[in-house]
Amino acid sequence: MIIAVASGKGGTGKTTVAVSLALSLAADAQEAANLLFLDCDVEEPNAHLLLQPTIRRREGVSIPMPVVDEARCTQCGRCAEVCQYHAIVALPRRGKALPSPVLVFAELCHGCGGCTLACAEGAITEVPHAIGVIEEGKVGPIHFAHGILNVGEPMPGPIIRQLKQRIPAGVLTILDAPPGTACPVVETVRGADFCLLVTEPTPFGLHDLRLAVEVCRQLGVPAGVVVNRDGLGDQGVDDFCATEGLPILLRIPLDRRIAEAYAEGVPLVTVRQKYRQRFTDLYRQILALRCAQKPPE
Repeated sequence: MIIAVASGKGGTGKTTVAVSLALSLAADAQEAANLLFLDCDVEEPNAHLLLQPTIRRREGVSIPMPVVDEARCTQCGRCAEVCQYHAIVALPRRGKALPSPVLVFAELCHGCGGCTLACAEGAITEVPHAIGVIEEGKVGPIHFAHGILNVGEPMPGPIIRQLKQRIPAGVLTILDAPPGTACPVVETVRGADFCLLVTEPTPFGLHDLRLAVEVCRQLGVPAGVVVNRDGLGDQGVDDFCATEGLPILLRIPLDRRIAEAYAEGVPLVTVRQKYRQRFTDLYRQILALRCAQKPPE
């Protein structure tokens, strides 16, 4: 079972829910074994501040970056034609002068290798371009890993993909997704068995919940909702979930002590231990929903 925890916007309590679910299952004798937590918010990972894992391994992440041999390049322009991201430009010749250089814009390159394959002259080779790191560790029975995108790098996707390659078969995995509904979220949620959408009962929360629900539907991932700061705002989220047939699986009330604890790096289930059972029950609801949606073999 792979459970992604996502939200349409930042600040809804997504990491609070993901960490609380992991810690509650780790404390449950039936669920403690084979538990993996991946923080996929590689631009601003913060689950480690709550979980406090012991980091035991660090690995660099890079993407292949094209390098052009101008002596072999005929400036046919084929590399620029195949690049969907406009990361490579073959400038036109200037009379009988020496060939103009082919320009590579590293900030736009996705490392797909298309330009290398398209170059008939073999003038393009690839070199690794470091974009970040992955750190792995452990906290109790929880295996932990997160990615860290280098400052100034624009593409978190390759780090998220490498993080998810660490998911072995038969292991309960919790993915703490980035906020929003852009490419990093799609990369995280794709392939999950279930997505928990964390929202707050406000017009802003409802607006972004609608977007997140649409992402899950496009990816074919079933979803349920956790309402955080329940008691704040209005009934818009409840009405939307009822209309769309989205189950509200858990409500977390607006509680000053929970917010204070989060600011101090203390998990919700540490300051409100009664929620351990509620998060364990949440997991069992997810299992039941997932099993009900599977076609009979």
